[in-house]
Amino acid sequence: MSINTPICQLLGIRHPILQGGMAWLATAELVSAVSEAGGLGVIGAGNAPPDWLKDQLEKTRQLTDKPFGVNIMLMSPHAMENLELVIREQVSIITFGGGNPGAHIAGLKQAGITVIPVVSSVALARRLERAGADAVIAEGTESGGHVGDTCSMALLPQVVDAVNIPVIAAGGIADGRGLIAALALGAQGIQMGTRFICSDECVAHPDFKQHIVQANDRATTVTGKALGHPARCLENRFTREFSEMEKSNFNPEELDELGRGRLREGVLLGNINGGSLMAGQISGLIKDIKPVQQIIETMINQAEQTLGGLSELLEA
Repeated sequence: MSINTPICQLLGIRHPILQGGMAWLATAELVSAVSEAGGLGVIGAGNAPPDWLKDQLEKTRQLTDKPFGVNIMLMSPHAMENLELVIREQVSIITFGGGNPGAHIAGLKQAGITVIPVVSSVALARRLERAGADAVIAEGTESGGHVGDTCSMALLPQVVDAVNIPVIAAGGIADGRGLIAALALGAQGIQMGTRFICSDECVAHPDFKQHIVQANDRATTVTGKALGHPARCLENRFTREFSEMEKSNFNPEELDELGRGRLREGVLLGNINGGSLMAGQISGLIKDIKPVQQIIETMINQAEQTLGGLSELLEA
């Protein structure tokens, strides 16, 4: 049995699995491993400058000849420079996060780029379909990093019903059961971030990976709502300090300063107490660290077994 959907044809991949474009973590090592395993690896540009992104593009192309993409985070001060770079470098697939990319889609499409924005609402999905997006990633609030308000189980079928372009599910997915659930709700594929952090190829600090493996179902929290940019992270001393400041009569500039540099400090340098540990609620399900190839193979096998079990149940 093979799980092959129209999103596989659109992106030129074997499995309908995209890797989330996580800042600092979605580097050439992880991206190439996901693409080589049959999914779509995605470089996470985050707040990085163009020279870093160009270096990652070169390294990824040295490691794989399979399709891969780049995620542009629109809140980054380097977003426009990075957009110009991906056009010059003839990147074939772009995902977006952290804002509304509608104004950029026509130019990217003219350059022959497949555009797949992340959305957290039906209204934005409709708007971006009209703007020419090739597909959308419907991301529920369970996901790590910047989040919306609606959970995947509610958001996904509403987006599927609202648009005619392919929908990819994200948020709360880490195994084959999640893949089948997403397909059952109308998605044509999934995007995973947190599961891929706990891979051998991800450059995340070992202590961060172990923190995810040891997490339970209530290990995460959302901060930043007062600033209008809520983000889900593993709870620690930093998130508690940030939350306390949010509840007070805070100065936005002081709150921004408190958070500056904390993501890199947590996920790359391993400051488990004082860093920002962006991860999704699915952390409680992840109990091992293994190669990307094994993660994807295990996921597809479990998805096929789940489908078989459902068939037996329906026949009973």
